[in-house]
Amino acid sequence: MRAYLELVRAPAALTVLGDTLVGAPEPLRGRRLLLPLASVALYWAGMALNDWADRDVDAVERPERPIPSGRISPEAALATAAGLTAVGVGLAAVAGRNAVPLAAAVWSYDTVLKDTAAGPFAMAACRGLDVLLGGRAVLPAALMAAHTLGVTVLSRGEVHGTSPRIAGAVLSGTVATALAALVRKPGLMGAASALGYAASVGSAQWAAVRDPSAGSARAATKAGIHGMVLLQSALSRNASFVPLVLPLARRLSRKVGPT
Repeated sequence: MRAYLELVRAPAALTVLGDTLVGAPEPLRGRRLLLPLASVALYWAGMALNDWADRDVDAVERPERPIPSGRISPEAALATAAGLTAVGVGLAAVAGRNAVPLAAAVWSYDTVLKDTAAGPFAMAACRGLDVLLGGRAVLPAALMAAHTLGVTVLSRGEVHGTSPRIAGAVLSGTVATALAALVRKPGLMGAASALGYAASVGSAQWAAVRDPSAGSARAATKAGIHGMVLLQSALSRNASFVPLVLPLARRLSRKVGPT
C-alpha cells in the first residue's frame, strides 16, 4: 500500500479537491458532490501514468521510486492508471459532466507531450479542464492553468536545477495571478487567500531565483503544488473551506512526497 501511495503521490490529490468548486457557479449538491472525487481519481491516474512513462529515466535519476525500486511492476502501474481513469470518468458521468476531454489531456501529456516544449502547456490545460469540469468559469480556469504552467516549468529543474531567468519568469506569473485574483473582488476570505498564495508561493520562487539549485527548484515546486489550495480559495467563495486541507496536505507530504 505504501508503494501505491507513493506511485500516485496520494497527499497531493488534496490540492485538486477545490478545482470543480472553483468552476461551479454555485455550491455543489447532490450527485455533483462526486466531481471533486472524479478530480482526485484522474489526478492519481495521471501520477501513476507519469511513473509508468518515466520508468527508464527514474531508474537513473530516482531509483527510489516504486517502479525502478521493484515495489510495483510497470504493468501494475499502467493498470492502476487505466483503472483510476475509468473511475474518474465514471464518477463525472454520474454527476452529469463529461470528463473524457480531461482524461484525454492527462494521457496525452504523460505519454506524448511531457518531454516536449508543449509539455508545461499541456499540463496547464489539464488543470484548466479540471476547473471547467465544475462549470464555465473561464477566468478562474485560466488563472489556475497559468499557475500550473509555472509550477510545471519549475519542476523541470528538480533533478538538475533551474535558472534565475526561468525562476524569475515563474515568479512574475505568480504575482500577476495573485493580482488578477484580487481584482476579482473575492471578499475578505478570498483576498486573504490571494495574499497568502502570493507570499507562500512567491517566497519559495524568489529563493529559487537567488539559488537555482535542484533543491530550491524542488522546494518551489512543492510550494506551488500546495499554493493551488490558496489560489482555489481566492478564486471562488464555494471553496472558502478549502484552505483547511492545506495543513493536512503539508503534513502528509512529509511522509509521501508530492513531486
